[in-house]
Amino acid sequence: MKKIIMIVTLFVLLLSSFTTASAAALYKDIVDTHPDKSAFDFLVAKGIIVANSSSNFGINKDMTRLEAAELFVEALDLDTTKPFEVIVTDLDSDHASYPIIAAVVEKGIMSLDEEGAFNREQPFSRGEAAVFLVRAFGLTGTVPKTFKDVLPEYWVTDDIKTLQFHNIISTSSDNTFRPLENVTRGDFAVWLARSLQPDLRKTPTPAAPPTKSCEKPSNKKIVKVNVQVTTLWKLPNAYRTVDKPSITAPVDIHKWTKNMSLKEKWWLVNRVDTQALFGDEVTILKTSGNWVKIAVKDQYVPNQKEGYPGWVPKSHIIETTKDYSDCYIAVVNAKSTMLYSDTAKKNKYISLSYSTILPVIKEEGDWLHVQTPQNGVKYMQKKEAKLYKNYQSIPKPNQKDIVNSAKMFLDLPYLWGGTSSFGYDCSGIIYSVYKNHGIIIPRDSFVQATKGKAVSKANLQPGDLVFFAGNRGRGKVYHVGLYIGEGKMLHAPSSSSKVKIESMNVGTFKTNYAGARRYLD
Repeated sequence: MKKIIMIVTLFVLLLSSFTTASAAALYKDIVDTHPDKSAFDFLVAKGIIVANSSSNFGINKDMTRLEAAELFVEALDLDTTKPFEVIVTDLDSDHASYPIIAAVVEKGIMSLDEEGAFNREQPFSRGEAAVFLVRAFGLTGTVPKTFKDVLPEYWVTDDIKTLQFHNIISTSSDNTFRPLENVTRGDFAVWLARSLQPDLRKTPTPAAPPTKSCEKPSNKKIVKVNVQVTTLWKLPNAYRTVDKPSITAPVDIHKWTKNMSLKEKWWLVNRVDTQALFGDEVTILKTSGNWVKIAVKDQYVPNQKEGYPGWVPKSHIIETTKDYSDCYIAVVNAKSTMLYSDTAKKNKYISLSYSTILPVIKEEGDWLHVQTPQNGVKYMQKKEAKLYKNYQSIPKPNQKDIVNSAKMFLDLPYLWGGTSSFGYDCSGIIYSVYKNHGIIIPRDSFVQATKGKAVSKANLQPGDLVFFAGNRGRGKVYHVGLYIGEGKMLHAPSSSSKVKIESMNVGTFKTNYAGARRYLD
């Protein structure tokens, strides 16, 4: 974002710690052992603050309203160069701080007082900080019980409960929040970082539970996918020689997609339907020789209550009577990651796709001990996954979370029916990204277009799903894209293309636009 020199100068003067970066400690009062150093590392990496190892950040000093406004401008990339009609009574419109204040006021994040003043040098309370953050990032959600000193009649209570819901703030040892105290620079910066990046939020983690402590017997058979990725076919045994890497056990999806010609990729259209990932729970519907018809539990379709149906080799699934639903889960957050048979990285077990979810038996150092469907405990690098108590505890994402996750797959080749990061189709990539962030949406584009909340084209926001249909948008939906702002969408167009960003307001996309749906609160 463009900035005028006077604004940058004032920003540095007011936040004296935001100066030249250093390879040493971020600040004198934020060293490597600081419990929230990762939050400050994130803010520095995003250019929201600039490190200075020779100066204090001032983590225990009160944050002023202007300092908060400046951080919001940086974090949200607000435009301070455009003309504003906001009247601020306690500073002139040619003051260097005016465009910063006007930007956050116009956005509805912070307000002027009854006399139209911003009171830029004044501190503000921890409760007000919660209100500003909820407004800035459009957060929703609540918790049934909050801190003992946050009373129901406080005007900030609902927003404090929203931050608790997202684990941006966490319960203290004495269960107090001190909502009326001034917020410190340190606390506000950390909450801002957690609002931007869910991975920084204080979600509970297991304290190295003993092996298999969360395993329990099941009185019914549980069926799970036991290969890297299994492809669901419309008919059993309807594959070609080139498809063998996708139907053997183990499978090699990378080899399969790499070896297919463009014509062979197009052949898959209407012959395969979807894919399921390692560890996904499925239901067996029918058996035919060495093939089974399964339904993928987490892939909704309106005509099959058990989930998305299709045929897979019998060797791709495994039945078990062990239940790991009480275990924490690891959600692969990298484009792909390797599962090892040891922590020395000498024996590779299987390569996992983005959004693969496995039960966690133990957390140890840099490693997660995860349970495989058949072959016991294997090892995943902790940095490659997100750890949660269960799927329901995944904090709901904001617009940036969804868009940034999808952007990881730019230039990935398209694969008809693909729901893995080894190849996506148009609805598969969006399904996978939303699933990674705790939201299960329908699998197919024409069903995605019937759920969520309808949104007009004029009110599109990043993270919305935009749909295209034949007959100038009046026919059946055949394509979906992820709106990213400024009239552009990220999408997986076809077998002859890759995941890309394009304008949705030109050519066929403009002609066949059929509407939009919102799945974010």
